Amino acid sequence: MRAPGDVAALVVLATRVARAAARVHRTGLGRTQEIATKSTATDMVTEVDHEAERVIVDSIVAERPDDAILGEEGAQRAGTSGVRWIVDPLDGTTNYIYRYPAFGASIGIEIDGVLAAGVVHDSARDRVYTGIVGAGAACNGAPIAARDHTDLATALVATGFQPQPERRAWQAAVLTRVLPRVRDIRRGGSAAIDLSCVASGQLDAFYEVGLAEWDMAAGTAIARAAGATVHVLPRATAPTPLLVAAGPRLVDALLALLREAGVEAP
Repeated sequence: MRAPGDVAALVVLATRVARAAARVHRTGLGRTQEIATKSTATDMVTEVDHEAERVIVDSIVAERPDDAILGEEGAQRAGTSGVRWIVDPLDGTTNYIYRYPAFGASIGIEIDGVLAAGVVHDSARDRVYTGIVGAGAACNGAPIAARDHTDLATALVATGFQPQPERRAWQAAVLTRVLPRVRDIRRGGSAAIDLSCVASGQLDAFYEVGLAEWDMAAGTAIARAAGATVHVLPRATAPTPLLVAAGPRLVDALLALLREAGVEAP
């Protein structure tokens, strides 16, 4: 892996291009959106998703043409540098369409196959979360740290749901067994922002199944940089994987509860 100074330079670039994507988000709020669907009627995409991805990808390619890129809306480039950018140009599209204030740009940075850093720009609140694994995390430049909470019964836990109706029904059944055992549940609608909130102590924990790389890369890096433990575990059946993020003294208890509730994982 590159030296911390090199990674910091990549984070500076990611912060700049995420800010540009956030401007696309805010500009798009003022016009009528063309809305399409992907896997189901509840899995939506807008022209702002595509425009924000184009802005991010074009900016990265202009400065780092040898890097690989994976984007949710179809951007895929092979690279030779060992650096790969994992991009969700608009995480929380449904929130965006409804103007619910939980959406943003998410950019993970992988170096030689290892997730090294991430940037999440919370566009609605204009908060920029950054993190370098092993070197710390920040929100708008101020250091942040995950809560070292130990008691699952008093933990505030966030989760999310898949767009497929049958998977939602299964997730709801799991949730009925989790909810009585924690302080409360939140459902923000953006995994990137939820993971950033774990990093900043606004949540004690987050779990979700079936997230794609672009959904979780940046937020996972930021949470780990802030001292949280993040497990990404394969499941034997879809949806997979299971992601669990929490403080290091809480994560095992949450994982045990999820397994008891019916989320099978090794």
